[in-house]
Amino acid sequence: MLLKRTLFLLLPLLVGLLPATSAQVYSATDPLAHTFSIVARDPKTGEMAVAVQTHWFSVGTSVSWGEAGVGVIATQSFTNKSFGMRGLALLKSGKTAQQALDELLSTDEGKAVRQVAILDVKGNVAAHTGDKCIDYAGHITGKEFSVQANMMLKATVWPAMAKAFEQNASLPLAERVLAALNAAQAEGGDIRGRQSAALLVVRGQATKAPWEDRLIDLRVDDNAAPLKELDRLLRLHRAYNHMNAGDLAVEKNDMPGAMREYQTAEKMFPENLEMRFWHAITLANNKQVPAAMKLLQPVFKEDPNWRTLTGRLPKVGLLTVTEAELKQIMALK
Repeated sequence: MLLKRTLFLLLPLLVGLLPATSAQVYSATDPLAHTFSIVARDPKTGEMAVAVQTHWFSVGTSVSWGEAGVGVIATQSFTNKSFGMRGLALLKSGKTAQQALDELLSTDEGKAVRQVAILDVKGNVAAHTGDKCIDYAGHITGKEFSVQANMMLKATVWPAMAKAFEQNASLPLAERVLAALNAAQAEGGDIRGRQSAALLVVRGQATKAPWEDRLIDLRVDDNAAPLKELDRLLRLHRAYNHMNAGDLAVEKNDMPGAMREYQTAEKMFPENLEMRFWHAITLANNKQVPAAMKLLQPVFKEDPNWRTLTGRLPKVGLLTVTEAELKQIMALK
């Protein structure tokens, strides 16, 4: 709160440096997202990503914006949150990243304190760092990406981000932009420290199932090491993708395929009881009851509710063992 009060006290002085205007430069409801971020596109898949870390609460609710088949946007510094939705609407209307950015800034009397980056569906990028953004501040645009930062400890932060992104071209897009964020933090990052982070990945082309077009949407709202937690969540996301693939294989009666997917997920997070449980249930349904019981025994011991759930599965067809086998399973100690 001390920083926020200080910034509010300094704001009249800052605004005094801007051209005289009746337009509002900063609203008390807007976040002061002094931060570092990246917008990027994977040329192989067409996927687009925006990722960010800052020393401010819940950065993912203000800085990062994206829509499949349209583009991604990072709006930060003295954040104009409207740039997110308005920018996407401009891209959707057919504007390029640069045209959208130019139009947004043309109506913003506070552009000197804004920092914005836009990437469109074709990979075009445009970025702006206002000359009143707090040092160190700057951006670098490259082939289908832009990195930007303000209120950094050192002026080497965003160059390190660009280098990390370019050197990790073999990684999936989500891991690649996370590598850029980690490079920024390694250079000192936000001068105030760290608190929250976010990662959004959308499809390059929209589908008829828009609820599936946000491929990754992860947020760490308050954490002493948000990038470490974001990395854990991304790995957990990947593991649950295998769980979902296993469920789909079960629906298709592909038990070998289901086991492969569940085993992969379980290996990624062996401490996760649910992953072990569904792996075991799949084994049981594949007539490998002894192997299933070996997995279920420690699960039941750690949390008896999984035993209770097991007894409810035959009714809905998710456990297809005989009555005698079910009794054996339920009697595990």
